[in-house]
Amino acid sequence: MDEWIQRFVEYLTVERGLSPNTLESYERDLHTFQSYLAKRGSCVIQEVQQHHIAAYLGYLHEAGRANATISRNLASIRSFFHFLVREDFILQDPTIHVDTPKIEKRLPRVLTPEEIERLLRAPDQSTPSGMRDYAMLELLYATGIRVSELVSLKSTDVHLSSGFLRCMGKGGKERIIPIGEYAVQALDNYLQQARPHLVRKTKDEALFLNHHGTQMSRQGFWKILKKYAQEAGILKDITPHTLRHSFATHLLERGADLRAVQEMLGHADISTTQIYTHVTKGRLKEIYAAAHPRS
Repeated sequence: MDEWIQRFVEYLTVERGLSPNTLESYERDLHTFQSYLAKRGSCVIQEVQQHHIAAYLGYLHEAGRANATISRNLASIRSFFHFLVREDFILQDPTIHVDTPKIEKRLPRVLTPEEIERLLRAPDQSTPSGMRDYAMLELLYATGIRVSELVSLKSTDVHLSSGFLRCMGKGGKERIIPIGEYAVQALDNYLQQARPHLVRKTKDEALFLNHHGTQMSRQGFWKILKKYAQEAGILKDITPHTLRHSFATHLLERGADLRAVQEMLGHADISTTQIYTHVTKGRLKEIYAAAHPRS
């Protein structure tokens, strides 16, 4: 099965151009499924039946995995067996009649504008690392890009004089996103005053560098965000995606066009963006309940 998983990942890389993070997710899901089958003596691909897959999904459910995680695992397995049928390695796809678990649509956690302000004030901008951290936070909130997109940016992807950046999203799709004046100033200060202190002999092209002078990692930024959230007194359990959610929600609350927000976020389907309209409606209800005398 290892060989076919590797072939499948190569197919996704070459023919579908998926991002490294997505490829890693597919490969991890399939190896986890492989381990499950091996422990139960059913690791021959041709012998995998519908009941094996259904039992695996039940195993994930009993292990406390969220429906979204179970659905993602099933999607990985389903794509894998579609590939095996396409390659004529198996004749019948065992995933055809396996039902996808229903996913509860939970509203995304967002920060208030006041919390955003406290977070952005947290970095010490008198140091190179503080200027870098402030620029990263400002850019993430100003554009709504994913953290993987943030750390993948090159210096040449940012055009401060024109006020936009070029971002490569999922599936290698390029999008152009405007940058607000606060983020432009933060980036200009970082590029002029801080980044030269972080660059090492390797001359890394990445926009945001760590203390080794190489590209900042997602994990590195996650730690930075947690640190500043704590310093800002934000009690919510936030992630880099929280700033993406906040970006979209705050735009829509102030009358931004849904299609424009969809384009900036890089959502293929507008239904994905529409979840933020539920957030803004919830916020309106809170305002109404607090302000109307007969609420």
